[in-house]
Amino acid sequence: MKTFFLTFLLFGFSVYSQEDRNLKLWYNQPSGETWENALPIGNGFLGAMVYGNAEHEIIQLNENTVWSGGPNRNDNPNALAALPEIQKMIFEGKYKEAEELSNKAFISKKSQGQMFQPVGNLNLYFKGHEKYSDYRRELDIEKAVSKTSYEADGVKYTREAFVSFADRVIVMRITANKKGSISFAASYTSPHKIKNFAVNNSKDLEITGTASDHEGVAGLIKFKGITRIKLDSGKLSESDGMLTVKEANAVTIVISIATNFNNYHDVSANEGQRDADYLNKAAGKSYESLKNAHIAAYQKYFNRVKLDLGTTPAADLPTDERLKNFRNVNDPQFAALYYQYGRYLLISSSQPGGQPANLQGIWNGSLHPAWDSKYTININAEMNYWPAEKTNLSELHAPFLQMVKDLSVTGQETAKTMYGTRGWMAHHNTDIWRATGAVDGAFWGLWTAGGGWASQHLWEHYLYTGDKTFLAAVYPVIKGAALFYADFLIEHPKYKWLVVNPGNSPENAPKAHNGSSLDAGTTMDNQIVYDVFTATIQAAQTLKEDNPLIDTLKQLRNRLAPMHIGKYSQLQEWLDDIDDPKDNHRHVSHLYGLFPSNQISAYRTPKLFAAAKNTLLQRGDVSTGWSMGWKINWWAKLQDGNHAYSLIKNQLTPLGVNAGGGGTYNNLFDAHPPFQIDGNFGCTSGITEMLVQSSDGAVHLLPALPDAWPDGSVEGIRARGGFEIAEMKWKDSKITKLVIKSALGGNLRLRLPNAMKQKSGEELAATNGENPNPFYFTDETASPIVSENSNIKPLELKPTVLVDFLTKKNGVYTFVSK
Repeated sequence: MKTFFLTFLLFGFSVYSQEDRNLKLWYNQPSGETWENALPIGNGFLGAMVYGNAEHEIIQLNENTVWSGGPNRNDNPNALAALPEIQKMIFEGKYKEAEELSNKAFISKKSQGQMFQPVGNLNLYFKGHEKYSDYRRELDIEKAVSKTSYEADGVKYTREAFVSFADRVIVMRITANKKGSISFAASYTSPHKIKNFAVNNSKDLEITGTASDHEGVAGLIKFKGITRIKLDSGKLSESDGMLTVKEANAVTIVISIATNFNNYHDVSANEGQRDADYLNKAAGKSYESLKNAHIAAYQKYFNRVKLDLGTTPAADLPTDERLKNFRNVNDPQFAALYYQYGRYLLISSSQPGGQPANLQGIWNGSLHPAWDSKYTININAEMNYWPAEKTNLSELHAPFLQMVKDLSVTGQETAKTMYGTRGWMAHHNTDIWRATGAVDGAFWGLWTAGGGWASQHLWEHYLYTGDKTFLAAVYPVIKGAALFYADFLIEHPKYKWLVVNPGNSPENAPKAHNGSSLDAGTTMDNQIVYDVFTATIQAAQTLKEDNPLIDTLKQLRNRLAPMHIGKYSQLQEWLDDIDDPKDNHRHVSHLYGLFPSNQISAYRTPKLFAAAKNTLLQRGDVSTGWSMGWKINWWAKLQDGNHAYSLIKNQLTPLGVNAGGGGTYNNLFDAHPPFQIDGNFGCTSGITEMLVQSSDGAVHLLPALPDAWPDGSVEGIRARGGFEIAEMKWKDSKITKLVIKSALGGNLRLRLPNAMKQKSGEELAATNGENPNPFYFTDETASPIVSENSNIKPLELKPTVLVDFLTKKNGVYTFVSK
């Protein structure tokens, strides 16, 4: 009996361990007509949504450069002349009047931004498959392959699909367990006004078209798609623009798509030649060859990080059922799956040489998507890339970093013509054409920090990689963001601090302003200017250049308005203490200083740290999808793992369950609603921050581990200064084993939940003071705290052990618990 029981336990553990590694989204019913049920595949250039319907399979197609319009500018030439009057009105408290004038003088009279658009659908019609059984569809995110299987009329059918990372094509393979049983018709549909369908050489389906005109900008993107159908036996024929397959043993479908886009100011490429080149390069290869090369290229990225939070029988259920149950059932593997799904989506929507992941990554089925599916740079686009460096996908940061470099070019004219400054800037929105003007109305659009915030990603990439060649190449961009603010800042007539005017706290407005968002010296503006100046100073010092500029920026930084603690013990959102503790707005922008910045610290600014927590408590947990993602990161930085985990449960809840808030669709896309991919990326970042942080002077391990994850392990998370957590295991919330790789060498400061020693037995010495590692430099000249509530008390934190360890370049170091 004992032997049987032990065998059962071992078998059960083996099953669940395999399930934990088997990272799949799976369902026992098809998508139907619901786009948010379909499963996303992509390679950063092409995206597809696979519906998995038995009788009518839909493969919805995207290409990352299919956008409306063409090269354009949207600056308002009236801005500069009106700027002094608007600043005067704001200083005098005439906020609504300032907003009205700003709508006339600052908001673009041209394009408000162009739209990311779909190519169309490839439709496959399987006559007689209306009745089916034994149905299953899945997305294997370890291999980036989708699969649909079912039985119809006694035959087992299987379809596999992927977007190749090795070849720039979409591939589908259809097989059956009975020879000669595969028959279907294939055709294109597209929502575009200008389009054409054709059959070429009786074997290729072709679609050509032109993206939309929009807001007075002519559509100049031309696209072409080719679908080639390769048969194993059977017959292929054409009729009325369709291809028909009859009685095949197996079928391989290869889809290529290309456009005439070269860059944001050049659309002169030959889309037809490009498309044919992509197709012909891939179509001659066998399916297995295409699939194996694809998986190998994908896993080069995906396999770098592994996360095990444990598993339970809940992991055996279909994904949509797990989503319904997650709030009330212990299912730690579902959190690990969602974490890795975020990494999968970033790998699949952002590749070097392609466009950055937009508001929907690379997946969009609508000709007129919500918010144009463009780049909202007052939070959403930046959030997309929060996981890039720390989840070991540094190369995939490249498309966003290239966009920042592009904006530094287009934004020079905006800075000069609208603000009369040097350097460059961007407002709260941009698109593939790198527009930098103010759009959508002054309430949202008259925000000058889009370029400043985006530029911090260049500095972050350096902090993680230590690549001085990269830093030297992008230093002019970082410097340009600082020069804009150096010229634009203005002295506040009452407080004498230097402030941004006009500015706002994105998309929110205090009651005291009569519905206007405009103000001078808002907390987020001050924080971003501080970061821009600090990054420029540190970059210049690292590169040993621009000493006069360093001195100037230090002087300006010392005059910036500080952060304040208000009468409700909150971090003030505005310069004056006018916050409403009942304000539950989705944007909590003034906590930028807590995350992604590190100006608010548990150890350096404990009162501000406590005030930040009070702000979050007052705002509440209920929020839209992306906002919940940001809140997970904040609670992780506040070292409250249980609160962060409660927000993960809120996020991993079907849409409609959180009253007044967002949630998650059945395919695990984040629901703002509607779908915005930033919530997926925000949550992946937040889970990382719960396990590893490196922004506050040390590599802090398990800073916010929730009670729900007492035992687990992670591999591959990266920290600033070239460190990698090659392996970390914990049990009962204590680290039992730690392996760290040091790519750059230098001092490794660890903040640990429990005492550890080297595997060789040597003790680790406790430490304090400034970390000598330059990548962990924390500037003690931060904006001073001005507290209007001296009674606020610092938070009680869990005790930690702080140790230093000197590493060598490319060294690997193992530590164990004492």
